[in-house]
Amino acid sequence: MAKRDYYEVLGVDKNASEDDIKKAYRKIAIKYHPDRNPGNKEAEEKFKEAAEAYDVLHDPQKRQQYDQFGFDGPAGMGGFGGFSGGGFSMDDIFSMFGDIFGGHGSGFGGFSGGRGRAQYRGSDLRLKVRLSLQEISTGVTKKFKVKKDVTCSHCHGSGAENGSAAETCPTCHGSGVVTRTTQSIFGMMQTQSTCPTCNGEGKVIKNKCRECSGSGVVKGEEVVEIKIPAGVAEGMVVNVPGKGNAGKHNGVNGDIQVFIEEEENDTFIRDGNNLIYNLLLDFPTAALGGQMEIPTIEGTKVRIKIEPGTQPGKTLRLRGKGLPAVQGYGRGTGDLVVNVSVYVPKTLSRDEKNALEQMKESDNFKGDAATKQSIFQKFRNYFN
Repeated sequence: MAKRDYYEVLGVDKNASEDDIKKAYRKIAIKYHPDRNPGNKEAEEKFKEAAEAYDVLHDPQKRQQYDQFGFDGPAGMGGFGGFSGGGFSMDDIFSMFGDIFGGHGSGFGGFSGGRGRAQYRGSDLRLKVRLSLQEISTGVTKKFKVKKDVTCSHCHGSGAENGSAAETCPTCHGSGVVTRTTQSIFGMMQTQSTCPTCNGEGKVIKNKCRECSGSGVVKGEEVVEIKIPAGVAEGMVVNVPGKGNAGKHNGVNGDIQVFIEEEENDTFIRDGNNLIYNLLLDFPTAALGGQMEIPTIEGTKVRIKIEPGTQPGKTLRLRGKGLPAVQGYGRGTGDLVVNVSVYVPKTLSRDEKNALEQMKESDNFKGDAATKQSIFQKFRNYFN
């Protein structure tokens, strides 16, 4: 299948700023993140496609070359066919774009850092939190008691008993890597790999800690405070750096990824950063006009004016009474949109029926041609 234009992939125009490109990529990456789409190959491909587009467009030099030459790239550059010419892997994406995902690696534990001696990184933890619209409107701090790997207090994370020092690895002599030389049809070739004896640390522990068996971590728990920013939405992920599982041998702590779930609200319907409130008017107020009190997400009420002759389906907009935009996903605050409906009673008293029968004969209650045409147009637009 033909590759899609990178600007099209991220949904930005060719004049988009670096910040716009980053925001667009982050939005797509969250939507198609593997944790949200387990086993979904199509989502995985879109996740990789977006990563490849971001890799080129956020780099000024690569972007200039792409704008000038397209996918072919300048002569000798090999084009933009993806990472190392073979497309991005998940590990490539997570390790290269730590600024996007907020972590220090793939999030599945293991090593972090560059070449040479490796440093263990604790694995990430994943939590779900259900928030009310009121909590979303202001932001909230939640406390969790988290079961996790913690640093061993007996050896203070070193993994060695009684403070004994780790020894230089006899296999790699402290480098953390081993080099192998092999004969091939192209001559002598050297390859480097992580040392199997010390797992890349460069040191080995002879006298292991009796509490953690030399790992430097034990099972424990911690009360963690997590600040959820205002404006978050269903499916967003809030990353809390350094609060995940402890890394072995005083390595780097993993993160906590908090997945947002949103509770339904009995009063408001959320539409992005806007809130929709359905106002049910009685017929006399719709016909004569008046004042109505409208609730807000803050718990207060505001008075609005109902004009005489207000029609069902009319909308009123209260600016800035919606939800704030979460940082990095826009700016400002949404509106409170009041959707007007008119209540028609199912049962009437005799006097009420007589009054309505008299009104029925009045031309005022039959509607003018413009009103009928407007209703017809709305009906036609609905079905088109």
